[in-house]
Amino acid sequence: METEIKIIECPRDAMQGWHDFIPTKQKIAYQNVLLQCGFDVLDFGSFVSPKAIPQMRDTAEVLNGLELSQTQTKLLAIIANERGALDALQFEEIDFLGYPFSISEEFQKRNTNATIIESLHRVEEIQSLCVNNKKKLVVYLSMGFGNPYGEKWHPDLVSQWSERLNKEMGIEILALSDTIGCANPAIVQSLFSQIIPENLSVEFGAHLHTLLENATTLIEAAYESGCRRFDGAMKGFGGCPMAKDDLTGNMPTERIISFLEGKGIRNQIVKDRLLEAESMTTTIFI
Repeated sequence: METEIKIIECPRDAMQGWHDFIPTKQKIAYQNVLLQCGFDVLDFGSFVSPKAIPQMRDTAEVLNGLELSQTQTKLLAIIANERGALDALQFEEIDFLGYPFSISEEFQKRNTNATIIESLHRVEEIQSLCVNNKKKLVVYLSMGFGNPYGEKWHPDLVSQWSERLNKEMGIEILALSDTIGCANPAIVQSLFSQIIPENLSVEFGAHLHTLLENATTLIEAAYESGCRRFDGAMKGFGGCPMAKDDLTGNMPTERIISFLEGKGIRNQIVKDRLLEAESMTTTIFI
């Protein structure tokens, strides 16, 4: 029996590209149920430009409505620059800041309006802010499993950036992100099998966007290759609005839990609260 598995629930990723604005009260009610489900981390919102991601303009209001006294779940907020980091750092309740660092120049510009070099400087500044404020920075390696823009992609490129971010910036949590749902089990297994032994001081995660029929095989490939941190969203809703027009869904959280249970791997998920949250998605994502 293993106990080190971490499940990160990502309602922010599910909601951020949704076509209609989800009322703040509805977001709060949903996330308060998610906080009772036993997830390790809740990726609850983002401090980014409301022009870029209008769905997240009420993140501070949502945070103020969350019931945190009866949960062990930690909070993570996504930021895209130093200004967003400073906004997030105003809230003691937030434990992690998440920054999307792309190894694709084209996607980095689309997602954060910065080049890779500019983004690297942002990581350095944000990491310094996190250290000084006793927060942890999670860096997402966007386009970690492939590149749709005709740019160079190779597992060694992912490995090189992982090592650089860890050794030079002190980043201890890296989530490999399949931003466009292009990964297959062979790539996932090859990549995690390579980079985890090379970077033993790094906690690697899998943030996979996928079609439903591919979900379980990707989870298995990541797990069998040593990954023990998995991001998901209830029912697989959401995706990255900056990647392309038709959103590839998130990894369904239910598939992660089913896989772990099938392997006899212990988790802390509270089933009745999970079913309640699943039921609530039918009135939120309509």
